[in-house]
Amino acid sequence: MPRPIRAVIRTQALSSNLSLVRQYAKQSRIWSVVKANAYGHGLQAAWRGLAATDGFALLEVFEGVRLREFGWQGPVLLLEGVFDAADLELARRHGFTIAVHKDEQIDLLAAAVGPGKTDIYLKMNSGMNRLGFAPAAYAAAYARLRALPQVGEIVLMTHFANADAPDRKGIAGQLGMFESTIGAMGRSLSRSLSNSGAILQHPEAHYDWVRPGIILYGAAPRGKSKEIAGLGLKPVMSLESRIIAVQQLRAGDTVGYGSRFAAPRAMRIGVVACGYADGYPRHAPDGCPVLVEGVRVPMVGQVSMDMICVGLESVPQAGLGSVVELWGENLPVDDVAEAARTVGYELLCAVTPRVPVSVV
Repeated sequence: MPRPIRAVIRTQALSSNLSLVRQYAKQSRIWSVVKANAYGHGLQAAWRGLAATDGFALLEVFEGVRLREFGWQGPVLLLEGVFDAADLELARRHGFTIAVHKDEQIDLLAAAVGPGKTDIYLKMNSGMNRLGFAPAAYAAAYARLRALPQVGEIVLMTHFANADAPDRKGIAGQLGMFESTIGAMGRSLSRSLSNSGAILQHPEAHYDWVRPGIILYGAAPRGKSKEIAGLGLKPVMSLESRIIAVQQLRAGDTVGYGSRFAAPRAMRIGVVACGYADGYPRHAPDGCPVLVEGVRVPMVGQVSMDMICVGLESVPQAGLGSVVELWGENLPVDDVAEAARTVGYELLCAVTPRVPVSVV
């Protein structure tokens, strides 16, 4: 028999979460963000579950091509654009929309030959200071693109750094900068600003296209499960395993590499088939929550490559073969991430290829 660990991906949960996004952004079209292999959920599974989206947004040209091979004929947005002429040629051939955030990408477009026009998302650096044209250079970049015969529709774009803040202050500075910059360019131009946090918190920034990411997968933009409790978002991935051994400890016995955990009294522990080679965070501390037979129990001892250990005091009925949920429908990934001092995004993306995946 194979190791009992597996990831279960629920496409119906994806569809449900997409419907919820539509309720929040009724007047907007939706780019479903499926970068990083759909946040670790698998691009093909995401395509199935998000088939009702208006478009897919991702990073790599080859993943856009995969969507076409699956049968998706709708819009595809390359969020970081292209980086060389070969990628641009491939993007143009498949009708992708590309983000433009630097002069060198305009140079590539200007040098492109062949029929057809490429739709563009022109990115402004409104304060996050990653990608995008500075506000002072934005209008000139727009004018240069507009003059190119290779360019079709241009949508104006920026990205919020603090959209998950529960008050308007989280986006006020960037939104003000964006609006004041484009004011002279024409109010009728299409815009795309809102990521997951802004979709939930800031309807004034929804505009023409929204770009949900983490909420499509049922996790919280700010990594706090309580902040999305009651919204109706459904976890899409469950990481499941089983107890493969049980040890009876005496008071003072230690567990795992480095003997980090010492039993305060006689106790039983379960050994779970899941470790950092499966994507579980190696830095997770003692007490990180794990679900055994539906009951939260603490992880004890250092995470090893293939195993973790959990205390079984609160589940005396648990034993060899007991069902374990590392995160999923009953244990939010955000709770595990918070205990491990990381974010749910990282845990979902980090599940490794050796973990079998079941798509339902």
